[in-house]
Amino acid sequence: MEIYYLKMLLLSDTTFGRGDGVAGLIDQEVEHDANGFPYLRGRTLKGLLSEECDNLIAVLSEPPPSRCSRWEQAAEHLFGIPGSTLETISKMHVGDACLAQDLRKAVKLQLDQEQERERRGQERRLTEVDVLASLTTIRRQTAIDPEDGAPVEHSLRSSRVILRDLCFTAPLLFEKKPTPDMLALLAVSTLALQRVGSGRNRGRGHVRCTLHDSIGEEITQEHFRYFEQETRG
Repeated sequence: MEIYYLKMLLLSDTTFGRGDGVAGLIDQEVEHDANGFPYLRGRTLKGLLSEECDNLIAVLSEPPPSRCSRWEQAAEHLFGIPGSTLETISKMHVGDACLAQDLRKAVKLQLDQEQERERRGQERRLTEVDVLASLTTIRRQTAIDPEDGAPVEHSLRSSRVILRDLCFTAPLLFEKKPTPDMLALLAVSTLALQRVGSGRNRGRGHVRCTLHDSIGEEITQEHFRYFEQETRG
């Protein structure tokens, strides 16, 4: 088993939307676990990477066409193809992008202690809602009438956003060591991924992503340079 990591630093407030809200509080809630920690689902992250990879392959599809076939094959190995069989299934499994494991373990321990206090009839000093509130805030926006510049009636919407400067890490698992072409294409797709989440076309979700090896060393530029060399000319 080979493992790599994708690290995602939030450069702006971001919403990892889960498709619903909280009645009477917000219209759009972020995806978060039982302890209040926001995260990005691995399936969603894989889809975003695959989209960036497809855009790149489309550029490489320009003449000469033979130059593209090896990268199309690498993309199929990374992300699979529609209707995949056991032979053509994706070689890469993308885990959820989460905050630092040490932080989550420490807070989980504290929450367990607080639950024990509650069972003894004492007041809790920390709840899962507190954890979520410490890592997020609520943004509100409304539509503006272009004719008179006034807010459109009943258009006020609120959504929770994850605060900028937080860093999320997702494991990338391979049963066998990926080829240099696969790692190069993965590195370029990682660099290309700069917008994620709901509202990414309206100023939210600006991120910087990097690829790391099993011991945490960044390898993005190393594989990007290989990609440059192999596609030059």
